[in-house]
Amino acid sequence: MLTPDHWATIRRLVAWLDQENGRSQHETTLRLLKLTEEAGEVAQAWIGVIGQNPRKGVTHTRADVAEELCDVIVTAAVALASITDDPATVLDGKLDKIAARSGVAT
Repeated sequence: MLTPDHWATIRRLVAWLDQENGRSQHETTLRLLKLTEEAGEVAQAWIGVIGQNPRKGVTHTRADVAEELCDVIVTAAVALASITDDPATVLDGKLDKIAARSGVAT
């Protein structure tokens, strides 16, 4: 779970992006699309772990995949904080719903 310190960092990243790029509908769209790019990098890294591409062989480690997954998490948090004023509450609520649906206590 993201801590208050994590959310403070996310808010600083959002503020930096807002200052550099604004927060138009176009910019928000790009922040959302960035998730697809980051998810693709996770897939590429995992393919590199299992050596699925015979031309390239094993090119990545599980640590590389973990780093890419962190990029997805941060990118998603930045996108979430770009579209809602209280991203922590939104995430907590969603996590509670998922946990309840799966029978996992929160």
